[in-house]
Amino acid sequence: MSVKKLQDRLLKPDEIDIRVSTVKNNGSSFLLYKNARCDMSVLDETVGPMNWKREHTRDNANCIISIWDEEKEQWIEKEDTGVESYAEKAKGLASDSFKRAGFNWGIGRELYTAPFIWVSSDTLPVKQNKNGKMALKGFPKIRVSRIDTAPDKHIRKLEIEADGKIVYSYTDPRNKKLSSLIKQNSADLV
Repeated sequence: MSVKKLQDRLLKPDEIDIRVSTVKNNGSSFLLYKNARCDMSVLDETVGPMNWKREHTRDNANCIISIWDEEKEQWIEKEDTGVESYAEKAKGLASDSFKRAGFNWGIGRELYTAPFIWVSSDTLPVKQNKNGKMALKGFPKIRVSRIDTAPDKHIRKLEIEADGKIVYSYTDPRNKKLSSLIKQNSADLV
């Protein structure tokens, strides 16, 4: 078992989903998330498909992800609870508790460090629906095109594109400080 490999594993751009959080006249906000298939793939890749298992308790409200520890010769468990989804309550509850248990193992934990993602309506147009609510204009294909994450699992760079055009770019301000410190220390060595 390679728990270290699991804990070091960072999500790739195509493993991260985006959903609209809020749409207003002047723009939209977005949230990053992972789905349950992502957790299953990461577990299979890092610890092997035969070295992990999941169990649901309390009518799917809780999920336990267990990983086999060869050194200790026992299953190590991490558990969390979920919430129902609007569409399929039982399935959504099981999926959410599984994803949350995956966060406990470190899968996608970097998503908790995501910056506030706001895209102005000049960049990504919005419109008013028939019911009077604001929505994105058309059906743009929105995806994470780049994510750079530091070993401490903090997002340092993030780019999001809609229909192939970058609509959001974030660089952690600490990146500039870190690179100037590296340059300064390098100059001191010469």
